[in-house]
Amino acid sequence: MVGGWAIAVHGGAGVDPALPVERQEEARRVLARCLSAGAEALRAGALALDVVEMVVRELETDPVFNSGRGSALTRKGTVEMEASIMDGRGRRCGAVSGISTVKNPVSLARLVMERSPHSYLAFDGAEDFARKQGAEIVDNSYFITEENLGMLKLAKAANSIMFDYRVPLTGADTCRASAGLVADVGGELQMMNGLPISIYAPETVGCVVVDSAGRCAAATSTGGLMNKMNGRIGDSPLIGSGTYACEACAVSCTGEGEAIIRSTLARDVAALMEYKGLGLQEAVDYAVKERLDEGKAGLIAVGRNGEVAMGFNTVGMFRGCATEEGLMEVAIW
Repeated sequence: MVGGWAIAVHGGAGVDPALPVERQEEARRVLARCLSAGAEALRAGALALDVVEMVVRELETDPVFNSGRGSALTRKGTVEMEASIMDGRGRRCGAVSGISTVKNPVSLARLVMERSPHSYLAFDGAEDFARKQGAEIVDNSYFITEENLGMLKLAKAANSIMFDYRVPLTGADTCRASAGLVADVGGELQMMNGLPISIYAPETVGCVVVDSAGRCAAATSTGGLMNKMNGRIGDSPLIGSGTYACEACAVSCTGEGEAIIRSTLARDVAALMEYKGLGLQEAVDYAVKERLDEGKAGLIAVGRNGEVAMGFNTVGMFRGCATEEGLMEVAIW
């Protein structure tokens, strides 16, 4: 029985407990705005696939999170973005990597799904396809912010791969990040992907939707890791790892990409429902607890009957959800 539409969004798992309050509020405002836009479209009868694309486009356009404009920078100071989208109807999917001039990578992923014989295109091939399809093209400099240039300098100085979030580049937080200090919560040192949480940050945005007809869809987009090697591909464009949708559910993941890839985390949620008979939240909880080994990650999910589920094993995850029954909430911790 279809239980009505539902939508969930995320802006990344793994949040520095010392993130300034104004940065937290800025993230909350962006997530709330995107949730409201998605909910309005669903109330008007929009399809799940259209809504996840629209919401992720909004997140890509706003530099608050690391996708599209404001993406993390490679070692060479350029942007290489990736995204994927999946329609639960027939498990159709499209994905792209190594995108450097397409304004909205998630929309290019949809073009790959709908206008090519393939499921995944990358680097020059994806860029060429985008131009042939008339996708909006911008200069690579459009995606680069002064803040991220500063973050890249810190990462290079520390000779580390750095997860991107908006830690201020002046004051105490800069000293803490550049010194490699680790946030202390409850007496425990907080780490993500082997890095201090003070310089780790969410690298991904995502959206999952079930519409009023019970159709599920998911989309995920990212700029990747700050100071990453050119050519590095994370979990976000990998169907079954960072993104998955089928008739039963839709899932979008975030966190340590390599751990998510190893665990095929998004697909595992669906498999637990299909093969073990677990409910949506049960499947999410099991996947996060049992499938990540020592990895840190989180995910959002919706089920065909209008359920919403979220789970993470990090200090926090930027997230929000709304349902036809009137629930609307945004949270971090």
